[in-house]
Amino acid sequence: MFTRILPAALAGAVLAATPLAAQDTDIAFALDWRFEGPSAPYFLAVDNGYFAEQGLNVEITAGQGSLDALPKVASGAFPLGFADINSLIRFLDQNPDAPVTAVMMIYDVPPFSIVGRVSQGISGIEDLEGSILGAPPPDGAWAQFPILAEVNGIDVSTITVEPVGFPTREPMLAEGNVDSVTGFNFSSFLSLAQLGIPEDDITTIMFADHGVELYGNAIIVNTDFAEANPEIVTGFLTAVAQGVAAAVADPAAGAAAVIDRNPAGDVELEQRRLEIAIDGNILTPWVIENGLGNIDPERFATSLEQLTLTYEFQGEIDAEAYFTDAYLPEGDVLMIAPE
Repeated sequence: MFTRILPAALAGAVLAATPLAAQDTDIAFALDWRFEGPSAPYFLAVDNGYFAEQGLNVEITAGQGSLDALPKVASGAFPLGFADINSLIRFLDQNPDAPVTAVMMIYDVPPFSIVGRVSQGISGIEDLEGSILGAPPPDGAWAQFPILAEVNGIDVSTITVEPVGFPTREPMLAEGNVDSVTGFNFSSFLSLAQLGIPEDDITTIMFADHGVELYGNAIIVNTDFAEANPEIVTGFLTAVAQGVAAAVADPAAGAAAVIDRNPAGDVELEQRRLEIAIDGNILTPWVIENGLGNIDPERFATSLEQLTLTYEFQGEIDAEAYFTDAYLPEGDVLMIAPE
C-alpha cells in the first residue's frame, strides 16, 4: 500500500469524515461510462438506503470510458471509482507512485468483445483477418485486442483499423462502414440492435471465450483515502454488494433506477443490458461459489503473464499493488445467488 502526504483537498475531506457517524460522509464515485443498465447496483444502493446505512451520502458521476476514472481517483478528486483493472495495471506501471488500487472485482469476466455483422462476413474470430475493425482509442476492449490477437494467432497486419468515436461506433457498423467494432458485450450488441440491425445478423466474439484470462472492471480507491478511512471503504463495498444482490433479484427495479437518472433512456433496453452483464460478467460460476469481489490469485497471475504478451512493463510486476482484498466486507454479504 502507498503511504504519502494527502493532497490538501483530500485531507480536508478525510478530517471532516467520521465513519458511520450521525452525519453522513459525502463520497464522490466516478463511473467508467454513462448511466446504463450495468450501473444499476450503485443506484439501487442509493435508492434502497444501503449507502445511508453505512453512513454514506454517495454522488455518482458518469464517465467517458474505461480509463476515465483512473486519473480522477489517483489525483484524489474522487476517493472511489470504477475502472478496467488491466488499464489500472498499465497506469500504475507508468505512474508507480500513484495512490490508487483495485479493492473489489465487479466484472469477473471482462465484457471485452468484438461485435460484428454476419452480413459483412464476420461470423467468428476467424473472419477478422482481412476485415475493417472500428475501434475507439480509449476503449477498454481495444486496449486488450492485441492479447486476443496474440493468443489466437491473428495476423493484425491484414486488419484495417478505423479509429471511431464512442457515439459513432455502432452507427458506423450499422451503416456498413466497418465490419466489426471493439466494445463491451452488453453495450455494443444492444446498441446495434437498437439501430435496427436484426439480432441474427450480429456476432459477439467474447475475448474470454477465446483464451483471454483477463479480469474486467473493479472498484478502485485512492489508497491514501483508504488507509485513513478503512471503515468508509468497507462500508461502501458492503453497500455495493447489497446493490448487486438487489439488481440480481429484481433487474426491472435496477433498470428503473437507471432511467430515473437517464430519462432519455429505454427502460426495457437497460433491463436487458443489465441482465446480460449479470449473467455474463458479474454472476459467474466462480463468483457464485466464492463470492463477489475477490479474485483467483492463479488466474490473476496468468492474466498478468498475458499482459506481457503485448505490453512491456517498465518496472517489476507486483500483483499486490494492483488489487487488495483488505477492504472487502466479511460475512455472507458477498455471497449472491442467482434468481
